[in-house]
Amino acid sequence: MSDKIVMRCGWVSDDPLYITYHDTEWGVPSHDDRHLFEMMILEGAQAGLSWITILRKRDNYRAAFDNFDAAKVARYTPARVEKLMQDAGIVRNRAKINATILNAKAVLQIRKQHGSLDAFLWQFVGGKPMRNKLKAYREGPTKTPESDAMSKALLAHGCKFVGSTICYSLMQATGMVNDHEAGCWCSKKP
Repeated sequence: MSDKIVMRCGWVSDDPLYITYHDTEWGVPSHDDRHLFEMMILEGAQAGLSWITILRKRDNYRAAFDNFDAAKVARYTPARVEKLMQDAGIVRNRAKINATILNAKAVLQIRKQHGSLDAFLWQFVGGKPMRNKLKAYREGPTKTPESDAMSKALLAHGCKFVGSTICYSLMQATGMVNDHEAGCWCSKKP
């Protein structure tokens, strides 16, 4: 085992789940519609909570929401909402659960109009990742003109829990923005 210290972004705790998420997913460009929908929902679910709380519930979310298959989630009934409200494995917030269903319906419309959720979301960064050169994560923005535009467009499609700050977190999570700190080993990734 190496004694070499691996430098990571300052927001990463020593929790193995956080480390794996940071090292393998956060800031990595994603063009997979299912993953993009998943991250939109999870970022919205995080509102008012810590990200580690959502990461710990992620597998439960995948099971509860049909692995984020937007076509299936869009068909959820009020009875399904009531069942989800009893699921301790997810955040049992009626507004967030209902937003997931509304967002799934909106994603289906976005796909019809734009070909894919990928094409729709990535248009806000010109189709390629934006790279910020942060010395410390606290220097980074919580929203940008791009996340403002994404939020406005998603809201116009009927989405919920997609404010500009949530959209910026989505952009970071899916690699539309690379906000790894300059000293982080991941900052060198393409």
